[in-house]
Amino acid sequence: MSDPLTLNQRFVLASRPTGAPTPENFRLEREALPDLQDGQVLLKTLYLSLDPYMRGRMSDAPSYAAPVQIGEVMTGGAVSRVERSNHPKFHAGDLVVGATGWQSHSISDGRNIMPIPAGLPSPSMALGVLGMPGMTAYMGLMDIGQPKEGETLVVAAASGAVGSVVGQVAKIKGLRVVGVAGGAEKCRYVVEELGFDACIDHKAADFAEQLAKACPEGIDIYFENVGGHVFDAVVPLLNPKARVPLCGLIAGYNASETPKGPDRLPLLQRTLLTKRVRIQGFIVFDDYGDRQPEFISHMVPWVRDGKVKFREDVVEGLEQAPEAFIGLLEGRNFGKLVVRVAQN
Repeated sequence: MSDPLTLNQRFVLASRPTGAPTPENFRLEREALPDLQDGQVLLKTLYLSLDPYMRGRMSDAPSYAAPVQIGEVMTGGAVSRVERSNHPKFHAGDLVVGATGWQSHSISDGRNIMPIPAGLPSPSMALGVLGMPGMTAYMGLMDIGQPKEGETLVVAAASGAVGSVVGQVAKIKGLRVVGVAGGAEKCRYVVEELGFDACIDHKAADFAEQLAKACPEGIDIYFENVGGHVFDAVVPLLNPKARVPLCGLIAGYNASETPKGPDRLPLLQRTLLTKRVRIQGFIVFDDYGDRQPEFISHMVPWVRDGKVKFREDVVEGLEQAPEAFIGLLEGRNFGKLVVRVAQN
């Protein structure tokens, strides 16, 4: 049985945002944990992952996954420690990863959690380079991008959880890699620490011109995480038979109306047709869940050998999650954003 004196802290969706989320869209609640039943485990959250897809779950617009309901715990992946177990496959002290949400504790029947790999420098890596973002980067690049040595790849949000891995794997595969990031510090990190060939600041007034100069032979693969004016600058540079893995469109997640300006759809359609460009969206676990062992078998050695580096932006305390998430959508984070809910 669980300890009746233990309280769970959880953030629920208080209201649906119009445009950018605000702190008022979230509500912190406290509840007593119920008794543990046979086949269940009591989990204590150590690290909570914050990711852009969560903005879509706050909306009730049709999407690939059901929205979070008003009053329901905010969805999210987390690394947790098993505190008590009535499940034969899990034992007290085990570290697991799963979609347990924005809360300090949870109870699971084991179907939504799995053990994390042993020997990680930090368990939180199971939420980043060895978790959903890393697998998104690997599968999108390798399966849709189909990288070939000597080609040019451009990746948006290059210092982030997905983009940083995309670029490093592309370098391992022998490509010329150009990142796009927001600000001089992020661009320096992408080139000097991650080993990209160039990184362009999308906040620069002459961003499109700088991008064109950095890609003198055009773009063969564009890994899309952003959309907006970055995509506008990329389209004219796409080579014949370019591939565009469509992972995210964070520039438009808070939009409440159609962007102003000229209709750019005809130009895009003409480019896709005449250059035979392939754009393909994907949802990583829906489309590639059965290939997770393939991803792990490649990524773990790369991380262990230092071929793939990874940066985390760690926020302390569950109570900071809403503000950190709002900042994520504004590009304030630097690296994979996680909340340390409790000490290991």
